Amino acid sequence: MNLTDLLKENERKYLINKSLSKGEILFHENDVCKSLGIVTKGQLKITTFLENGKEIIYRDLKKDDVFGNNLLFSSEPLYKGDIIAVNEASVFLIFHDDLLKILEENLPFLTEYLKIQSDSTKKLNSRIKLLSFANARERLIYYFHECKNTIEYETISELADRLFLTRETLSRLISKMEKENSIIRTDKTIRLL
Repeated sequence: MNLTDLLKENERKYLINKSLSKGEILFHENDVCKSLGIVTKGQLKITTFLENGKEIIYRDLKKDDVFGNNLLFSSEPLYKGDIIAVNEASVFLIFHDDLLKILEENLPFLTEYLKIQSDSTKKLNSRIKLLSFANARERLIYYFHECKNTIEYETISELADRLFLTRETLSRLISKMEKENSIIRTDKTIRLL
């Protein structure tokens, strides 16, 4: 469900529509977060670059995804990466004080907002647990369980990034597990047996 669907007619005036071209930066790393963002069209990513030039993508944002929610009421509300349009995109922004008004007066909106916050915390805890596995096989097995034993992916490189592994390490591991008959790999999916 999209948060904007829960807005009352008189609350829709708080929505600021922002259209973005492919590659356009909505917010820069270390900008102060002043609004909640809701993706209404297209795809964005939150990304930063390491000193060696390697790009780290913190999060992919698709239609109906929310961002800024973990920063807006933080004691240090600074973006940890650039928010960039992957393709032509649109977002709604709701500024801090307007969001507070909505949260005070709209119980269904508040309930959904709190659900989003809780789910975000669960995902973060899951990612921390994933990173706690030093062994690549244990990390992959844990991720299988998180994905109910079937992982969908676009490319091995993309999946390796999700698992915080190198492409080479993940490719070797998948080949080994295929030979052991512990997984079945088809086009864009891998299933744990």
